[in-house]
Amino acid sequence: MGFCMKFAFVVSCVFAGWVNIQLTVVKCSVYPLEMSDGVLKLHTPVIPMSPVFQANSLGFFYSLSLSSNFPEDLEVNEHCIELLRIFGERYVTYANCLVTYARPVKICQNCYAGFNSLEEIYTNISSDQPGPENISCHDSLMRSDRLMLLYNLYSKLDEIWTSAGCKQCLSGDQQTLSNDTIYFMATLNISLTCFETYQGNHSKLCTDCKGSYKRLNELYGSMEKNKKLCIDIEDAVNMTRRLWSKNFGCSFPREETVPVIAVSCFMLFLPIIFYLSSFLHSEQKKRKLIHPKRAKSSSNLMNIQDKFS
Repeated sequence: MGFCMKFAFVVSCVFAGWVNIQLTVVKCSVYPLEMSDGVLKLHTPVIPMSPVFQANSLGFFYSLSLSSNFPEDLEVNEHCIELLRIFGERYVTYANCLVTYARPVKICQNCYAGFNSLEEIYTNISSDQPGPENISCHDSLMRSDRLMLLYNLYSKLDEIWTSAGCKQCLSGDQQTLSNDTIYFMATLNISLTCFETYQGNHSKLCTDCKGSYKRLNELYGSMEKNKKLCIDIEDAVNMTRRLWSKNFGCSFPREETVPVIAVSCFMLFLPIIFYLSSFLHSEQKKRKLIHPKRAKSSSNLMNIQDKFS
């Protein structure tokens, strides 16, 4: 057993030495030997890094690009590319307008032109009507991929415009503000000017600005009834009411509280009226029941007197 183990050890050492010799031969064939300072060294050439790797090592990233273009039948028409560029410019303009007039809210007054321009270019892109060269951009720009980016981008902004109710503050063609909106803004400016005049004297403000503030609320109520409100008007009235009640400490009884108080008083006195009427009715009925009895007793008494007489 000891001899076998020694033999196996010798064989393994010989095999390892042979493998090492083969690897040295391969290295020498690939990388030649060179003499340096009297020492034989293995020459390993420096492999240059690729430009992409060098750029990544410096912190730059290069986008991948196709080495060849798609077939002509899959390329986007130049007219469609131009529409796409115009859509991007108008999208950015309208989005910037929304952010600029987000607080206080004045998007309906100042952004309707940007929305109309965006809606116009989106209608041209999504239309099935052929354009120049008898080509429609609907399929290539709207349905070419699963994401449908243009549709989703426009839908989000259109949803904001619709939820704001801006169309209710614009004219029929959506090109200018409606007359009701202009008149409301003028009435609002009158109230705000009055507030500014008596800024240091709240008691005087509550007295002298009461009329203009009342007209503003009445106008708001009529516009709300006629469904002519947009987010600009709603936000302006809410801010004005906070100034009137919270900042200035003014009170303004609303007209609808009068009938509420009247009905409440009537309901409060209704049980008293009910019990009082029930009491009077019972007393009257009691008198009616007693009266015939007295009449009968008196008639009996008369009969008895007649008999004795």
